Order: sequence, then structure tokens, then C-alpha cells
Amino acid sequence: MPVGGCNSSRVHLDLYEAPEKRTHGWYLSLMAPNEKGANYAWLDPSRLYCHPQALHDCIEDLLQPFKNDQIDIVAGIDAMGFILGAGIAAHLGKGFLAIRKAGHLCVKTYSQPYVDYSGKEKNMEIRTDAIKPGLRILLVDQWIETGGTMRAAIKLVEDQGGIVAGIATICIEDSDGGKWVRENYKCSDCVPEDMRSQFNGHFLESFHAFHNQQNNN
Repeated sequence: MPVGGCNSSRVHLDLYEAPEKRTHGWYLSLMAPNEKGANYAWLDPSRLYCHPQALHDCIEDLLQPFKNDQIDIVAGIDAMGFILGAGIAAHLGKGFLAIRKAGHLCVKTYSQPYVDYSGKEKNMEIRTDAIKPGLRILLVDQWIETGGTMRAAIKLVEDQGGIVAGIATICIEDSDGGKWVRENYKCSDCVPEDMRSQFNGHFLESFHAFHNQQNNN
């Protein structure tokens, strides 16, 4: 019987081996649940990046909708968007633009205020010499929950005359902000439709396997 009510084909906790049959999104069960409480995100996707095949397949899945599209440069959003963004840029053979939280760049910048998923007011910046009018940019972040961070990144790009060629992220939740992003831009994420309700509910069935594993250790 599947552990904790999970579909056993969707649960994969091994960081060194890949399943024989790798379906779209198989690697999502590698992500770990929050163990530290309400001041943290509800899950940790970074465990997925430790698995070489998972990271490769995640990038391949995210790029599938854009395989025939012109992309001039990839931009990743500080900080976790740097991982996927740089990986995607290397995969495509394109350059990478870091969209930073304010205060980290020692050059002239354009800035944009925003409110992130936790409700905190922040600013993001890009260097002034990176975006020329007509440049087609693939925007990458780890996650879109409320959409506030991504909307700020979009505005930064478009205010400089850049074109958002697409948006790629592990998950775009069905929040008002997430729906706005989907409705207005070409997007890709890694979530199969039959699992989307789990992501919107902030609890994956695969978390049961993590808890059972810990209890057995």
C-alpha cells in the first residue's frame, strides 16, 4: 500500500538515484516540508537541486513551452531564482541577468518597489546597462505565490523597453497574482494538473513519506 496515502510512483526521496520511469514532475516529491514553523516557507524546493537528474529534468520541463521561441537572455530573481535561472541560461547557451534585492549592486541601477509573498515591502534592482529595447527576456524565479515579486520584475524589464518572452518557475499558485501572470504572459511551471490542488493547499501528499521516514530513523 502506498505510504501515507501517497501515490508511490510520485514519492521519490533518494538524492542519488532516479526512478526508472521519469514522468513530468516526478522530482517534485524531492522537495522537503517546512520543519521550522510559520516564519518560514511551507516547503523547501532546494532539495530538488541537489539531485542531478531532477535538476536537469526540471529545467527541460520548464523550457518545453519555449523551445521554438526567441530568448535573448535569462533573468533570475534574487535569490532562489538565481539557481534555476543560471541553470536555464547555461542550458540555452544564453547570458544571465541577476535581478537583485536593493542594496547589493555597486553600479547604477533601476529600482522597483514591491510587496513579497510574506507581505514585506521591498525593492529590487537591475543594472542600467543590461536591457536594451526589444531584448527578449525569460524571467525565472523559484516560485510564484502572490505574484508581487514577479510583477515587479516584469515592470523593471518592460520599463526599460525589454520584452518578457516568458516566465518559468517551479510552481505558479492559483492566487489572484498567479492567475494575473498566467493570463498576461506565456508561462511554464512543473506542476501536473492532478497535483495542482496540493500546491494551492500548501501540503503535498509526498510529505507523508518524509514524516514516516523521520519516524523510522
